This record gives sequence, C-alpha cells and structure tokens, in this order.
Amino acid sequence: MPRPLRLLLIACSSVLGGIVLVVLVALYLLLQPDRFTAMLKEQANQAGLRLTLSSPASPTLFPRPALQLEGITLVASDAGPSAMPILLAANGRLVLPWRTLLGRQVVISRMQINSPRVDLDALQAWLMNLPPQLATVPEEIPRIATGVRIRNGSVVQNNSEWLSNVSLDTGRLAPGQAFWVNLSAKETDGTPLQWQVSSVPSIAAGVLRLDAININVSDSSATSLHLNGHARWMGAANASMQLQGTFHLVDEGDYDAAVMLTPAAQNKPLLLHLKLLGADNHIDLELPPLALAQWWNQLANPQAPGLAAPPGNGQIDMAKLDVGKVHIEGLSVQTGDAVPAAAESAAPPVTSLAPKPQ
Repeated sequence: MPRPLRLLLIACSSVLGGIVLVVLVALYLLLQPDRFTAMLKEQANQAGLRLTLSSPASPTLFPRPALQLEGITLVASDAGPSAMPILLAANGRLVLPWRTLLGRQVVISRMQINSPRVDLDALQAWLMNLPPQLATVPEEIPRIATGVRIRNGSVVQNNSEWLSNVSLDTGRLAPGQAFWVNLSAKETDGTPLQWQVSSVPSIAAGVLRLDAININVSDSSATSLHLNGHARWMGAANASMQLQGTFHLVDEGDYDAAVMLTPAAQNKPLLLHLKLLGADNHIDLELPPLALAQWWNQLANPQAPGLAAPPGNGQIDMAKLDVGKVHIEGLSVQTGDAVPAAAESAAPPVTSLAPKPQ
C-alpha cells in the first residue's frame, strides 16, 4: 500500500475514533444516568419504596435518547432483607425527549418494562403500612408523553401465579387529557381477560379528580362488565366514587351494576357499596376496603387465628351459583346488620347462610 494512502487511512481512523469518543462522552454527559437513576430512587423513596438495579443504568442516544435499566427490584422501604419484593422485572427502558437532555426538567417520554412479576401480598402489606403523610394528593399529575408499555408480566399471590402473560399499554398521561389503559392477561386455567379503562385526570385545590371514567372488562366466554362514572380523592381515606353500568353473564342476561365509594368520616370508615340486580339474583353489599384487605391478609397467614366472616353488611340472593365444579341453588347470604334479629338473639354470628325457600 502506498505510503500516502496508508497515512490517509491512519488519519481517517484517528478522526473517526475521536468522533466516537466525543459522542460517547457527550452521550454520558447529556443523559447523566446517575441523575435519572437518583430521580427514580428519590420518587420511589417518597412513596415509601426502595428501588434497586442490578447494574447502573446504561445510556443510548439513537434512535432516541433512552436509559436501559437491568434487574429492577421494588420493595417497601421498611421491609427486611428477606421480604418479598413488590415488583421484580428483568429490564426496563426509559425513553426521553431531546429537550430533557438540554434542560433541567426531567421528563419521561415512554416507559417500557419487560417480564415484571408483581406480588399481591407484598403490595397489600405496603398499602396497609403507608404512613398518613404519604397518603396525600400530589401537587400535580406526573407526565408521561407517550405512555407505558409492559410485556410478559405475571401477578402472584401466596407464591401461586394468579395472572400470566400480562401485557399493558397506556396512552399519554397529562392533566386534563384523556388517559387510557389496555390490559390483557390469562387466568390460571388459560382463560384470557381484557381490561379497558379510560379517564380524564386533574388536580385542583388539593383534590385528585378522575372524570369520565369508562371501564370495560371481558373474557373469552363473553362475560362482560361496563361501568361509567367519576371519582375524587382528597388524601388518605377521604375518597369518593360513583360508577354505574351493566354486567352481562353468559346464559343469564344483563344485570344492573353499581359501585360506590363513600369517604371516611368520624366513627365511620371508608365504605365500598356493591350492587348487582338481575331477574333472579340480587347482591347488595357494604364493605370497608381497609378492613377487608386486613381480613384477606389474615387468610394468607398460617399463624393467623381461625377463619372469620369477612367484614361488611349486606345480602346476597342467587337462584344458582356455579364455582368450578360446585353447583349451588337457592343461595341466600346475610351478613352484618342484614342478619335477622331472631338469629342475632339466638347467637352473635355476623353471617347467615341458608338456601332460599323454593
């Protein structure tokens, strides 16, 4: 090879290597992985959670600025070293807008999480142990420019898989704009589920408002639920919600459905009202969600006392009920204040279960 050509190749290689080095340095300086990682950990800490990664976040610049997260673990801040994580994920990716690189404001354009595993028991324990100061309305709606994407997730409870093949997609999250969530999954028996939820979130005067709520749930057997309404949250247990719609059950037709949440008041807990009215079936229940969650946790605790009736008031009347291979006809259940006075005088049970007269 002629000497001039060899010198030219060496010079070009040196220039190219210099450009690559400059790009890598600029990439690190612009994305500042430590800055974004610290931001995520701080936001998790403010929510009473501890976020850890198996390795430092790695930046990429093309085709869009992004941070790759490996080995994501999310646990309650006060959890011990042997506590089950609320969330485990193989990896994730934060896509960032170009303006974030040059400005001080940290904005996430899109969040992607692959193979997450959510533990319901750990999640419920964290929610139950939230201190009052954490259960407050944020000052503003967090912004995600183009949404969240989750693939190949799972939900477990008592170390048993509850949902598999979970996929989730959301739209843009911004105050005063419609936000939607599409979720699909499979139950343990392979039955596919579809959830579609949309609402318009906003925060004003310390109140989180969810307007124009629309909920659609369906499975492969054409069983479906449709609800519309609104909700308000003022912090802690000061919340309200009103949803109304229909519930369609295969071979049994349509039911009128209603879900209401009334805020806690003096000597009165947060209450969830469930109503389902059909031709032969009627459900009218009043349940305290926080006490119900504690009761549910006790069921999963082998050291807990014996089985007790769930907290709440109301009545269930069903012409027939099929749960797996169990078939029941003429079912009537009264609980709490709905138990007849005669039954209360004979003994102090909180639940009455009897067949309906034929």
